[in-house]
Amino acid sequence: MFPEIGLDSALDKVNSLLGTNVEWLYHILQAFNTGNLVRYQELCRVHNASLSAQPALVQNEKKLLEKINILCLMEIIFSRPSEDRTIPLSAIAERTRLSIEDAEYLLMKSLSVHLIEGIINQVEGTVHVSWVQPRVLGIPQIKALRDRLDDWIGKVRTALVSVEAETPDLADS
Repeated sequence: MFPEIGLDSALDKVNSLLGTNVEWLYHILQAFNTGNLVRYQELCRVHNASLSAQPALVQNEKKLLEKINILCLMEIIFSRPSEDRTIPLSAIAERTRLSIEDAEYLLMKSLSVHLIEGIINQVEGTVHVSWVQPRVLGIPQIKALRDRLDDWIGKVRTALVSVEAETPDLADS
């Protein structure tokens, strides 16, 4: 079997690509991790010769594009507050650069492999996502999560102050 490597070790291996002749691979991995389809396509265009020299990447080009589209979808969902997870299919199509039909197919595929849970509403042209498969988060994603948690804490404090003000007798006992 393969020995397990820790997250720090994996990050060290990925970071070791920096400053080498395959640094472009580091940037492609970063684009994948953040679901940044625009950056991925830009890197593919800029490093087309290097990518074309890798038979495995050439043979799996469609699979890679599908995977980054899924990661882009997950990032769209993750970046929204949990109370605002009804997303227009047109917004997903725009961010993934797919047609509405292809965006819907992407959603169905993601639902079928349990990367997300939700309901597609074809009449309204939306998807309501109730759950997203957890994954490794980068520093910007962790900061965004922290900000959302801080906002939530603020809302809870406001609700507490409101309840205490409305029910002073209960708060004293």
